[in-house]
Amino acid sequence: MEEGDLLAIFDAGAYGMSLASNYNTRRRPAEVLIEEKSIRLIRRRETISDLLRTETV
Repeated sequence: MEEGDLLAIFDAGAYGMSLASNYNTRRRPAEVLIEEKSIRLIRRRETISDLLRTETV
């Protein structure tokens, strides 16, 4: 794989978004629902702004 390639993981079991985290400021990936011939973005990838929104100095 190279940067910019798409990766499909068809079954992550219990290790999907339910166990995802932002540890070390890692952005969680987008989630796409594929059903029959329909493809929908159901959660966009987080931005750095999303991660830092609740931080205070």
